[in-house]
Amino acid sequence: MTIPPTVWQIGSGTASRTYAGVFLDHGVGLIGPGYAGPWHAGRPDDDYDEAGYVRWLASEVEAGDVFLLRKGLATISAIGLVCGDYQFLPQFDDVNGWDLSHGRRVRWCPLPEDHDFGDSVFGAIPRRISRVRTEAVIDYAQRFLNSPPTDWQTAPLPPLPAQQPPLQDNEIPESIRDLVLQARDLDSLMWDTRQFPVRPSEAELIAHFTVPLLRALGWLPEHIAIGMDYRDVTLFRTLPRVPENCHLVIEAKRPGEGLEGARPQGVGYVQALGVPRDLVVTDGIRYRFYDCQKDFAPAAYANLPNLKASALSLFARLKRPS
Repeated sequence: MTIPPTVWQIGSGTASRTYAGVFLDHGVGLIGPGYAGPWHAGRPDDDYDEAGYVRWLASEVEAGDVFLLRKGLATISAIGLVCGDYQFLPQFDDVNGWDLSHGRRVRWCPLPEDHDFGDSVFGAIPRRISRVRTEAVIDYAQRFLNSPPTDWQTAPLPPLPAQQPPLQDNEIPESIRDLVLQARDLDSLMWDTRQFPVRPSEAELIAHFTVPLLRALGWLPEHIAIGMDYRDVTLFRTLPRVPENCHLVIEAKRPGEGLEGARPQGVGYVQALGVPRDLVVTDGIRYRFYDCQKDFAPAAYANLPNLKASALSLFARLKRPS
């Protein structure tokens, strides 16, 4: 008698900070945090997370098991088959701000449209990964696996991305080194609910990090407009502060709300200017640059506490033109 594969649900982030596309593009299922390094049998769960999620992914999930890519409490967007053993993948230590370095390779099949089971089948507060025991969900997964087309189940896996080299401390522009050190301290502290029962506002992060970063990159106070015409930050190459002199627009979000989901709002503010200008979305800690000449495609990125060599491109683009 053939034993059916175990079915697991694995989360794909929040609506504003989803990483479902990363899973599908690279053929992975990932969870974090990864700061403790690779999982090893015998290490206590507390080294990774209190609930044992990393241990489950590394030691209890098996090749051939089924992954359901979860959205919210009751919806899935893809079904996948696990292939291969647990891997520690440090190239995923910054996925839209999430550290997701623990992984499995997965052959994914996106659903034609999200499937909503109509109930909180994954729990009122779904875990990052957990075994599915609801019969209706297991039955749906098994019927999907047995329905054509099935060629995706043996398709080649997409390649993994290369690991980006970290930006060494001596490579960080001298004018922003102190700010980077402050960001490293605050980034861990502000998620401690005992110290920060209320997360900092976007205005607070603009004051503590965004404006100091801009000043360090050569912008003068008169060229940095805060809250002008509903835009969080507007940079002007010169005075007067008119649309023709605008250099770029910065849309700010609170930490944890997600930069990627704020792109449409920021694009709307740029379009309201009536002149094509680039966009930066930030939570004070992370900065993502969108190029207006390329339909606002992502063009540069920096995470101050976790800088990669590619962040130098972001700093160059943010620097005041001479």
